[in-house]
Amino acid sequence: MQKFLELLSQKTLVADGAMGTMLHARGVGFDKCFDELNITNPAAIAEIHREYIEAGADLIITNTFSANHFKLGKFGLQHEVEKINRAGVELAKRVVAASFRDVLIAGDVGPLGVRIAPYGRVKPEEARAAFAQQIKALAEAGADLIIIETISDLYEIQEAIKAAKQTCDLPVVASITFTRDDRTLLGDESMQVARKIQEAGADVIGVNCSGGPSQLLRILKQMRQVAPDAKFWVKPNAGWPEQVSGRIMYPADAEYFGEYAVSFRAAGANAVGGCCGTTPQHIAAMKKALDTTPIKVEIIQTSEVLETSEVSEVEPPTEFAQKLAAGKFCTCVEMDPPRGLSAHKLLAGASLLHDAGADVINVADSPMARMRMSAWAVCDLVQRKVGVETTLHFPTRGRNLLRVQGDLLASHAIGLRNIFVVMGDPTSIGDYPEAMDNYDLVPSGLIKLIKQGFNMGLDHSGVSIGQPTNFFVGAALNLCPQDMDAEIKNLQRKIKAGADFFLTQPIYNPEDGEKFLARYELKHGKLQQPVLAGILPLVSIKHANFLHHEVPGIYIPDAALKRIESAGEEGAKVGVELVVEMVEKIKGWASGIYIMPQFHRYDMVADIIEAVGK
Repeated sequence: MQKFLELLSQKTLVADGAMGTMLHARGVGFDKCFDELNITNPAAIAEIHREYIEAGADLIITNTFSANHFKLGKFGLQHEVEKINRAGVELAKRVVAASFRDVLIAGDVGPLGVRIAPYGRVKPEEARAAFAQQIKALAEAGADLIIIETISDLYEIQEAIKAAKQTCDLPVVASITFTRDDRTLLGDESMQVARKIQEAGADVIGVNCSGGPSQLLRILKQMRQVAPDAKFWVKPNAGWPEQVSGRIMYPADAEYFGEYAVSFRAAGANAVGGCCGTTPQHIAAMKKALDTTPIKVEIIQTSEVLETSEVSEVEPPTEFAQKLAAGKFCTCVEMDPPRGLSAHKLLAGASLLHDAGADVINVADSPMARMRMSAWAVCDLVQRKVGVETTLHFPTRGRNLLRVQGDLLASHAIGLRNIFVVMGDPTSIGDYPEAMDNYDLVPSGLIKLIKQGFNMGLDHSGVSIGQPTNFFVGAALNLCPQDMDAEIKNLQRKIKAGADFFLTQPIYNPEDGEKFLARYELKHGKLQQPVLAGILPLVSIKHANFLHHEVPGIYIPDAALKRIESAGEEGAKVGVELVVEMVEKIKGWASGIYIMPQFHRYDMVADIIEAVGK
């Protein structure tokens, strides 16, 4: 044990690369039991071991990755666990002896292939017994160390470490694998994983498989935040796999791996190698790079934060946020969720708008307090099936503090990042006037919770949520208020809370926006957040009169009313013309428009978008 740890301190060991990749290249199908080849075709395994040793590997791993009771049972070989594992070690020992090199042999232990409690039916003690059976055979056959690798479940790897420590006195490397979001399949992030593996008693903390070298370098640095004095083992895949002509291909070449071997060493790796998709050429390149490049070690600042991802790769801003930041005049279109199960018409409308050039689709949440499909579901459908980014309307009304936070987590989990915070319509005007209408937060309070809480990785109580969210948050603005000073005061509260952009109520007079923003500038300086002017296209004189006389906050100039009235049956066409003319006048102060189609006239909106974009 001590000798192995001292060796890791003296040099960066080079482990071998993939076994399965090499066997598959020799024509062995993935439906075969690779581990059984230790007995049925030992020459093929020996040849691969030999190639890795000749490439410069200081350590080779036995062909026993799946040689446990559960996985062998799928091939009817559950009674051959000891035999196959012993054969794997003895085969590796013969190859090492013939090489006349001092090469270490690691007994390979992979995942059991079953889910253990509390997320599966296999009890922890059953899993530990299965691991112990395999590890005992590897140790008794003469392995120099045990490598537990490619585990994606913290519960499982902890049982494997316990089994190793109770069964033998060999050094134990415990290596876990991550998904593309730098988390395990059960959502554990790298810093928490490193801490748990170290606490479980592993002698070396490992990360393998996952994505390519870039991801594992990032994860290695994160792990060292909480275990700066630990030993680390890194074996990445040769990039993310893709299927080409029926074959699994990996993009990262040998030279690329050589460059990253040096980076791994500098970041604190004590052993490096390759996982899926790597070959003896990759290992040779890593060995050469390490031997010929001067040693340089990066100083990693330690952190007391154990279960947050504050050092994780920062998620990029939404496309909507990037467009606004770049100064693009953006077009948002509001859509109402369907009142039943079918979303076909909505998706057809969203597709039309996307093709016309809409930058984002805004999905209202129970507009006019009417029962409709969940806005989250609609946003998810639109993003997945149409391919256009959405903005989720998120009312505070009807949600207590618990539900608000749970809904925010759910929204983020399904990929929604643009949030428009509103108070929401009172239930008294809708389908269920007796329904609960309470709320714990006003819009400015919810904006603060999101921007100063969730986006910092904390909930309302200051407790970590594990990973910061990345919401781009909008708020409502009335450019034609009865009390302009009160509206400006409300606007300031939203800005201080952290609002990123503003959507206004419908306007029909471009000067209204100029007047309001000029008044705001006198009091507080120029408004820095983007403002998207609300646009509600007129369809007919009847529609225009209703809005003008019955909807609070909407005033339609006499000239516009006369043009719509004169148009007769061509009212919708004139409505489009009025909008296009107005948009040209508001471009001086607005960052975009927020169109609210009436009567599902998405064709009108498409005409507006195309005309404005010319």
